[in-house]
Amino acid sequence: MRTRVLVASTFIGFAASFLALAAALAQTDANAGRYVAANCANCHGTDGVARGAMPSLAGQKKDYVVEQMRAFRDGKRPATVMHQISKGYTDAQIDAVADHFARQPAAR
Repeated sequence: MRTRVLVASTFIGFAASFLALAAALAQTDANAGRYVAANCANCHGTDGVARGAMPSLAGQKKDYVVEQMRAFRDGKRPATVMHQISKGYTDAQIDAVADHFARQPAAR
């Protein structure tokens, strides 16, 4: 009987730890795009709303941003610096940042 209680409590402890870890990872994933997007602010503005000649990213469709970032990274779209910057991002990071900008209100 004591063994069953010990096994059950150990299992519950592992389950609780797993759930806590899953919640923490989900929160990290939810913020991943925002963290990567902070690198874009110098040229494309805070939250993707550019001031000046650079295009705003806020409100752009996710698929469009992903396509353009991969085109820069893969050398299929000419650029001054974006081809260098985009090489530093994984597909998951590009997806996350594109999702982040797609959720922002479009520039006015």
